[in-house]
Amino acid sequence: MAFSTVNLTTAPYGSWKSPITGDAVSGATKDLGGTAVDGRGRLIWLEFRPLESGRGVLVLEPENTGGEAVDITPKEFGVRTLAQEYGGGAFTVSGDVIFFANYKDQRLYKQSISSLDEPPVPLTPDYGGPVVSYADGILDTRFNRFLSVREDRRESSLNPPTTIVSIALGSKDVQEPVVLVGGSDFYAFPRLDSKSERIAWIQWNHPNMPWDKTELWVGYISENGEIYKRVCVAGNDPSLVESPTEPKWSSEGELFFITDRENDFWNIHKWQIESENKVVSVYSLEAEFTRPLWTFGVNSYEFVQSSQQLIACSYRQHGKSYLGIVDVEGSKLTVIDFPYTDINNIASGNDCLYVEGASEVLPSSVAKVTFDDDKSKAVDFNIIWSSSPDSIKYSSYISKPELIEFPTEVPGQNAYAYFYPPCNPDFQASEEEKPPLLLKSHGGPTEETRGILNLSIQYWTSRGWAVVDVNYGGSTGYGRAYRERLLRQWGIVDVSDCCSCATYLVDSGKVDKERLCIMGASAGGYTTLAVLAFRNTFQAGASLCGIADLNLLRAETHKFESHYVENLAGGDKQMYERSPINHVDDFSCPIIIFQGLEDKVVPPDQAKKIYQAVKEKGVPVALVEYEGEQHGFRKAENIKNTIEQEMVFFARLIGHFDVADDITPIKIDNFDC
Repeated sequence: MAFSTVNLTTAPYGSWKSPITGDAVSGATKDLGGTAVDGRGRLIWLEFRPLESGRGVLVLEPENTGGEAVDITPKEFGVRTLAQEYGGGAFTVSGDVIFFANYKDQRLYKQSISSLDEPPVPLTPDYGGPVVSYADGILDTRFNRFLSVREDRRESSLNPPTTIVSIALGSKDVQEPVVLVGGSDFYAFPRLDSKSERIAWIQWNHPNMPWDKTELWVGYISENGEIYKRVCVAGNDPSLVESPTEPKWSSEGELFFITDRENDFWNIHKWQIESENKVVSVYSLEAEFTRPLWTFGVNSYEFVQSSQQLIACSYRQHGKSYLGIVDVEGSKLTVIDFPYTDINNIASGNDCLYVEGASEVLPSSVAKVTFDDDKSKAVDFNIIWSSSPDSIKYSSYISKPELIEFPTEVPGQNAYAYFYPPCNPDFQASEEEKPPLLLKSHGGPTEETRGILNLSIQYWTSRGWAVVDVNYGGSTGYGRAYRERLLRQWGIVDVSDCCSCATYLVDSGKVDKERLCIMGASAGGYTTLAVLAFRNTFQAGASLCGIADLNLLRAETHKFESHYVENLAGGDKQMYERSPINHVDDFSCPIIIFQGLEDKVVPPDQAKKIYQAVKEKGVPVALVEYEGEQHGFRKAENIKNTIEQEMVFFARLIGHFDVADDITPIKIDNFDC
């Protein structure tokens, strides 16, 4: 963005004053936990509120435009499931009734939308603690029951059985759920046809993750509600490597789903001929029509009410999301022009779609999209919910991302990133100075960073930092081949690509080679630690709940990811060699570490071990531990403290500038007397 230089204050990069404060960032980090539509066509969404310690609250769309949204969830409840640790799919709406998982006890409850003065009613037993979790449920009206994925940790928290269970709704007394489908390590997407005569589901087993190899099954339901016959629709052909996901029945009883069997991209398919178990592609495109199943409740496409068989869908191609309408019979895709460049879930309303998305100037939000009669054009776009409704007041401070493609260390292979230059309408730096760089390494690692408005990035750029958010090899959004660059190569490909990206920006003259910083959370924290241990590209780093010991992670992590590390890093020898904790003598630059003390994904001992080892070596280091936080930080005060202390840490140690904010720095070992 270009500004008039007449009234600009000249000051060093990093020292600029910005209205995007730590409070603004922490207050703008409301996360969305899913959307649904009630029987009257009104949107219901789940939002996690940092100012309420991350409590999940279901909210009902206002009756009229400009009206007040209504909180559905009573204050003594919080909507969140711990199934597979990462949760998702914590609520289901059917007509006037909501079924939800309560965070504190993990029980399922039923609540009437029209009678909010009546307390939610428990549907599952009280086991004396949050040891049984439910997710991804669906109402079965034929047998008056609720079907759900269940993770049962009563006997083992490291290897709990996962099943699809039936929960009776007609009894006055809470009954023990009955297992409907079991035997595999994992299940997701139990979905009934309109007559409740068939149920589809996804299942997979160790050592696979759901983006590696899964199976789609259909079960036929008897008169007494049991499954009497099963058919594997996709995923059992040894000649195909595929990961089917998101099964969904049309009103006519046809089964659709998404898989990557033909072109290595997740595309929409259809169970064409049931008697022959034949599957056909609905529309083929080298683009991703879904995202990796880290959480339950992914909903990337919906059937559109029309005289034709139409599917509204989102897909991702070359770092951008698109909204499309697929004509199933004509195998035709119409791209809809609308403001979002990033799309997550879609929910179908009355003659409209509710779309979760964002763009480079719009924060994460939900929009109501109305189409013309032909369903070929969006005629109305109205934002119903925003993670940061105040962000518009920072518009002149917003740095817009540039998608960059840079060469990796493998000849002929490129990787991708979003580059955000410094941006502030009140300041400029001297012509001879180049900005410091903060490189962000995303978590997962089988995940994708996206070029959208995120105040936690704008916090840095508006103060005079350049930021680059890297989609290293192994990231999603670019097909299976790109995703599988990281197999057996974690700690090598991601490390190399992050270093290559920083070098590319230095060589392009965009950043200061003497002030390169790296940060990441979870798996991104591992990449950060590995970069600092094995390379000399960066001058400082920050790890948020980062992994330091791969063998310890494999031994202590939860069931969902218990074989993931082996897939990514290999055997014991490779894991030892690529674990930063075993190479503390190679750490030579400052690092700050943040850790939640209730983290079940990355045990807190890992943070303490890396901190102690670096401290004993004499390298500047700081450790910040948060009581009551799990994997990732949900409380506003901790979100604020983390970004502020990162900023001050980098400024004091490698920045060569004073920050404009009044922040009391924490003690840095081997630096502060």
